[in-house]
Amino acid sequence: MSAPALKLVNLTVSYDRHPAVHHVSAEIPAAEMTAIVGPNGAGKSTLLKAMMGLAPQMEGRVESTARRIAYLPQQAEIDRSFPISVFDTVLLGRWGRFGGFGAAGRADIHDAQHAIEAVGLAGFERRSIDTLSVGQFQRVLFARLLLQDADLVLLDEPFAAIDSKTVADLMRVIERWRDEKRTVVAVLHDLDQVKREFPHALLLARELVDCGPTARVLSPENLLRARAMAEAWDDHAAACDVPMRLSA
Repeated sequence: MSAPALKLVNLTVSYDRHPAVHHVSAEIPAAEMTAIVGPNGAGKSTLLKAMMGLAPQMEGRVESTARRIAYLPQQAEIDRSFPISVFDTVLLGRWGRFGGFGAAGRADIHDAQHAIEAVGLAGFERRSIDTLSVGQFQRVLFARLLLQDADLVLLDEPFAAIDSKTVADLMRVIERWRDEKRTVVAVLHDLDQVKREFPHALLLARELVDCGPTARVLSPENLLRARAMAEAWDDHAAACDVPMRLSA
């Protein structure tokens, strides 16, 4: 069996010592599509940020075999007021290669154009991103991810508030990543979509409920347990003083 793309070892993420994610240990399989699901306020986005190393206070550890990681935040976290074109936004996917003082090469420009076409935005290259619909801008962000050429792709609510045609088109991009043996981890809310298209799932309710094959993880019993755990959570409880328990 191949090594997991990500291994979470007794991971706790806290804000002012109050845990948003509490002692989670799980493995994310490599070259597969995994959905992170759970009730509202379950810590799903926080867990994704911890995988990326962007969470504030972390205990435990995240182990990764990935050489390059790409991360798509929620659109609400992105400022679209800056006057930048679709093409230049996509080209930022290569920022790690040429940086702030370098210049994009011919191959970068070719790949950016190809990525824009791959997400169905040919002809939009010179449009300013502040003129795009939510669905169009999400296509831009996916094109930028294509240029990052990452072997681990983390997506935070990639289908929120976008139309069904865009969802279908972007799912084809995700399936392309899977076919290329890349690992995709996505925070999702549509359980029917998860059951239909994501073979692996992680069910979270601040604490881990289950992680593994989707059919098992999203059993009625597990979903009921997750809901009960979320409803019982006290946001005003005392700070977490539970000692760290390293898994075997």
